[in-house]
Amino acid sequence: MTEITYTRQGDYNLPNLLPPQEEPVPHGKYALLRKKFLKEHRRVTYTNLLTSGKLNSHLAEIQQTAQRRMEQIVAQMAKNQGVTEELKASDQMKWVQMMSNLQNAAEETVLAELIYS
Repeated sequence: MTEITYTRQGDYNLPNLLPPQEEPVPHGKYALLRKKFLKEHRRVTYTNLLTSGKLNSHLAEIQQTAQRRMEQIVAQMAKNQGVTEELKASDQMKWVQMMSNLQNAAEETVLAELIYS
């Protein structure tokens, strides 16, 4: 347990109450979306993570997990639908269109599974 320190303001001693300080971590797209969701829809969870000093580590974990999951889903869907390097070489526009569709579908899945749950 850490010792509580006090600051004198006028006739009163006020405790110095600050949440545990975390190292600032740059957040990506999914971490920022998760943070916004927690702030707006899961206030108690957000406050608990913030006051315990675990918010940044939670957001970093969400970001990493979301990125890995996106890569896995896109690779699996590309394999299932036959999106290959040969298609990329022969019909670039079709390959771009299919990959874009796969990424959008994968992102919808990641958002539903990780971010907005």
